[in-house]
Amino acid sequence: MTAAEDPAIEVKGLTKTRHGRAIVDNVSFNVPWGSITALLGPNGAGKSTTLDMMLGLTAPTSGTTAFEGLAYRALQHPSAVVGVLLDAGAGHPGRSVDETLHLSARLGGVDRERREACLDLVGLSSVRHRMVGALSLGMRQRLGLAIALLGNPRILVLDEPGNGLDPDGLLWLNTFMTDFARRGGAVLLSSHHLGDMEELSDNVVILDRGRVVHTGRDSGPPSVEFSSANDDALHAALRSRGITTTNGEARNRAETTAEVVGLTSVDIGVPLTHLRSEDGRLQQLFLQSTNGEHSSRPTADGHGR
Repeated sequence: MTAAEDPAIEVKGLTKTRHGRAIVDNVSFNVPWGSITALLGPNGAGKSTTLDMMLGLTAPTSGTTAFEGLAYRALQHPSAVVGVLLDAGAGHPGRSVDETLHLSARLGGVDRERREACLDLVGLSSVRHRMVGALSLGMRQRLGLAIALLGNPRILVLDEPGNGLDPDGLLWLNTFMTDFARRGGAVLLSSHHLGDMEELSDNVVILDRGRVVHTGRDSGPPSVEFSSANDDALHAALRSRGITTTNGEARNRAETTAEVVGLTSVDIGVPLTHLRSEDGRLQQLFLQSTNGEHSSRPTADGHGR
């Protein structure tokens, strides 16, 4: 592993030109250790092409990507460094879950114990003999993640890993990725679920028409709306903990998470009567930064501009 201050993933000037047009244009960003970075953008923004170039599946016209300081193709044991899930539908439909995982494990030099651990981790042990073609999309996503984890990698690159997962599956996935990052790993994932990304990601990279239009955090600190049996006491308790709060006749606000407000109310014995996260900041940033596949957006009267 490289020095701790070096990024897990370093993307520099990735460009892909086809028929004289830049599909991806000078894309650069870093993914730090101990973090989750969301790669966002509307359809056609260049996310999949960027991921393909990063992993050597598509040759870039120019630019480089380094995982722990090396190009993916230069890694001696790539599955031990980078776990990859790009296409949940890539498994052969006529093979069982067990066979699919076994073949991937053999290619990566992974033993049976690790294979069984990954199968159990993603919750597919009970369907190990089922054909891949008979799996739901959510189950295929879980199988793809199990394959990505076989080498016990330090970095994960995931393309829309939440597609097809039910609410319990999404909660499990988000918890897993958070724990993976907090234990010192690094996660890069693309997603269209902006609400989840707002809560989950430490950094965001937004692409629009092949270019990076935003990198870093989203548009500000978390914020919640609340009311309680004793608003003055709750305001005072929150402020004593260094949290900015705002009094209002219609609502009270605090620049923190719902969890912190809830725990503070319990600590001081003041019951909450209302608590709601004020989300949508990332969505607003996304809409302000991107044009999408079309050159106009609908206005209030339904017409584009």
